[in-house]
Amino acid sequence: GSAVAQGWHEPPRGSADRAALVDAIRPHIEWKLGSPIEFLVYELRRAGNVAFANLYPQRPGGGAIDPYASPAFRRGELSPEDMDGIGVQVLYYRSGATWVALHWVMGAGDVWYAAPEFCAYWRAVIPEACQGL
Repeated sequence: GSAVAQGWHEPPRGSADRAALVDAIRPHIEWKLGSPIEFLVYELRRAGNVAFANLYPQRPGGGAIDPYASPAFRRGELSPEDMDGIGVQVLYYRSGATWVALHWVMGAGDVWYAAPEFCAYWRAVIPEACQGL
């Protein structure tokens, strides 16, 4: 309905497209939080060669991840007290047959992608964030 009207679609569960998008961000998040991880997919939108995801990492089977016990925290790269949880938003670009997680933020306290530089390219998958830009 509204997704079609907006020009984006959600790749269905089990599709190669959905797996490729989620797999493109997985190594980045595993580097931060440790492996293995799986994602709860809150939003996954694709339009042509761009995509957006709103994901929540967890351990397989639904186990919670303690950011204070993460490799990134031990390396001094993660400040959980400055984060709004461990949710991840991703802006993807498809290069040839490969999806690349081009911009991503974990634990954002704001809608970081609602900016002219992102809206100029990803508007089709984040139209509500780009209103007025």
